[in-house]
Amino acid sequence: MTVKNLISALTAQEDLNFLLTNRIPRAALTRFMGWFSKIENPLIRDLSIGCWRLFSDLDLSEAKKTRFNSLHDCFTRELRPGLRPVDSDPSVVVSPSDAIIGAFGTIRDGELYQIKGAPYSLLDLVGDPALVDAHRNGRFVTLRLTSSMYHRFHSPQDCHIEQVTFIHGDTWNVNPIALKRIERLFCKNERAVIRTRLASGDPLTLVPVAAILVASLRLHVLDRVLNAQTVGPVVFPCDVDVKKGDELGWFEHGSTIILLAPAHFEFCGNVSEWSRIRAGEALLRKPAV
Repeated sequence: MTVKNLISALTAQEDLNFLLTNRIPRAALTRFMGWFSKIENPLIRDLSIGCWRLFSDLDLSEAKKTRFNSLHDCFTRELRPGLRPVDSDPSVVVSPSDAIIGAFGTIRDGELYQIKGAPYSLLDLVGDPALVDAHRNGRFVTLRLTSSMYHRFHSPQDCHIEQVTFIHGDTWNVNPIALKRIERLFCKNERAVIRTRLASGDPLTLVPVAAILVASLRLHVLDRVLNAQTVGPVVFPCDVDVKKGDELGWFEHGSTIILLAPAHFEFCGNVSEWSRIRAGEALLRKPAV
């Protein structure tokens, strides 16, 4: 058995996985990782990326750069142009990121699911009753980014960004094991609520949720990083138009994006739980009138 297979076998044990990734000083470790990952030392960089490869299926063959200044530089890597073509159908809402599709479906009575049988409140997630009303009986889909994936995310449709709200919180792991054990996990973690509106007037909302080692989110529309050190106003009015596929920002490791769409949108045929999807691929479709 290889070292990687041994590590995979050990971390597949739910109790051990949960202990290793949650019953530790999460906030302190996340702050440390934020500092450590930015060290621009060739030895530290190479050892860190080598360790990352050992614990994951990291593949850097698509990266725009072949050498990185630091572990952080590798985390937030760009891809070579043309590797994530965007579905050009104007009725289609595309995936904003590379991801594994988690729970998805209809928001019923203001509730959605982190996994089957584990509901949580949309109001607890977004903190705004008006936004809850806008998405009443709408669609939701959970997109989980693993640590080895491309970490930048993009606009799922041509839209107008109206507001970003940053919500301080914890840094629980967001893997399936934690989702089974921690109620309302997405509502506990640090997150941003990105409110947009389509040309039709329909609301489309993205909620990037941070996690352990990840609690920093860079949004181009604000030209700033949002994390536990963010002070002052947490509601940022915006007035920015973006095109489908435009880069919106990035996570600094890997996490989750919850996308909220109108009730009359339909999931595309490629959407199924635990399947993989890439940025730019069809996710939802607005039916023809």
